[in-house]
Amino acid sequence: MSDIQRVTMPKWGLSMESGKITEWLVKPGDTIAEGDPICEIDTDKIAGELESTWDGTVRALVVDVNEDVPVGGTIAVVAPPEVSDDDISAVVAQAREQLASGAVEDESGPKIATVKVDGRQISYASLGEGDETPIVFIHGYGGDKNSWLFVQEPVATNRVTYALDLPGHGASSKDVGDGSLGTLARTVLGFLDEIGVSKAHLVAHSMGGAVAVMAAGHSPERVVSLTLISPAGFGPEINSSYINGFATAETRRELKPHLQQLFADPGLVTRQLIDDLLKYKRLDGVDEALRQLSATLTSEGLDVRSDFGRYTGKAGVVWGADDRIVPVSNASSLNDVKVLDGVGHMAHMESPQHVVAAIRDATSV
Repeated sequence: MSDIQRVTMPKWGLSMESGKITEWLVKPGDTIAEGDPICEIDTDKIAGELESTWDGTVRALVVDVNEDVPVGGTIAVVAPPEVSDDDISAVVAQAREQLASGAVEDESGPKIATVKVDGRQISYASLGEGDETPIVFIHGYGGDKNSWLFVQEPVATNRVTYALDLPGHGASSKDVGDGSLGTLARTVLGFLDEIGVSKAHLVAHSMGGAVAVMAAGHSPERVVSLTLISPAGFGPEINSSYINGFATAETRRELKPHLQQLFADPGLVTRQLIDDLLKYKRLDGVDEALRQLSATLTSEGLDVRSDFGRYTGKAGVVWGADDRIVPVSNASSLNDVKVLDGVGHMAHMESPQHVVAAIRDATSV
């Protein structure tokens, strides 16, 4: 039964343990290929669409809508038409038995490690294998490596991917030095040195976009492509009220309205998301780090267009039409910008399929 493929519950983020399918987008008998939508999945943080990394015919759906499934559990079976129905039934029965007993073994998801760059501990999550040029994901202000929960897995099918926590964020050192984007850009290049990567594709969001551009402008020979999502530093408009409000909020009630500005649909801000960010904000050193970085982001001199001009590689830009943090009007100096209707500042979480498509286009060099 080597031709039978199991579609499994993905691990979107380090803390995800299970998910619920809220809608099946395929049915038995459908033919699927890489990139096709399979189902909508709800996690404790946000809902997302599972894209196929499987090729073949959907032979069976193993679980029902709204059924809680642990990460790694089989949710559907894909196989060629010539595989017998009896063989498919045997796989489905085994999968149901594993789900019922809780004996699901999950070896998927990113692997966590740390390196030291300029005296700072940098935490990162690696996923995937292969000989293609690696992809490095760089989050935005207040984010972390989990920000890429919906896009890291789909693009890790033929290459190694890394999602790092910038200084001041996630599980990395909270020391941000002088709080400049130049310091963060040097951290990214130092990170490449420490993991032994000579060249990489950079995928970056918001503040991370400005950091990636500065790194590419400084060392263009090391950056094969850039995929930028609502990048800072390309225009004067930035929501300083959000940045300062995020930095100073101390309670759930104070933080929630700021987080709701991140998404076109404020309902995507869950209690779990708020609680996770409050937990981060209460770590020693975070207050000072956010204060320094907020001052950098809201300064009038934030402009990375000259760095971008020194970069000669391939670049793609994705921007939410309803971005209320770094508005799409800042994209006027850029070419070939993919503007997504009904999407806010977090396109990689609100419309991950479009971001994955942009990454695949940029990395096909």
